[in-house]
Amino acid sequence: MKTFSAKPADIEKKWIIIDAEGVVLGRLASIVAMRLRGKHKPSFTPHMDMGDNVIIINAEKVQMTGKKRTDKRYYWHTGHPGGIKFRTAGQLLEGEYPERVMTKAVQRMLPGGPLSRQQMTNLRVYAGAEHPHEAQNPEVLDVKSMNSKNTRV
Repeated sequence: MKTFSAKPADIEKKWIIIDAEGVVLGRLASIVAMRLRGKHKPSFTPHMDMGDNVIIINAEKVQMTGKKRTDKRYYWHTGHPGGIKFRTAGQLLEGEYPERVMTKAVQRMLPGGPLSRQQMTNLRVYAGAEHPHEAQNPEVLDVKSMNSKNTRV
């Protein structure tokens, strides 16, 4: 039996929409990262971009367990001496771009490299319920019903 290796002509991409309202951030990010890589497909090939296009709506309503909303920090450096700065996850979710928390969580669950950066272009995250991708007829993926631990009450 020979090992199957997908060619670009073999790849079939679907559009998936996920509602993040009430879903735990890390559990959702791991499911999205798996879908972006294409590991849910039986024809998965590690060196090809064969994952689906994922749309996440209501990213501002994502939940975190424990005290992560106040204790989890996102760092960056200004480039000047002593210029390390941070914001908490709660500050980012209540700020101007709450979708960045979801984007960073998914990005950090993918392996680093050129292929992962290409796969991240297949992710679209929106803070609210509106999105401009109705023409692609995305399938709804209900993450809440997959496991009872995926939601936080």
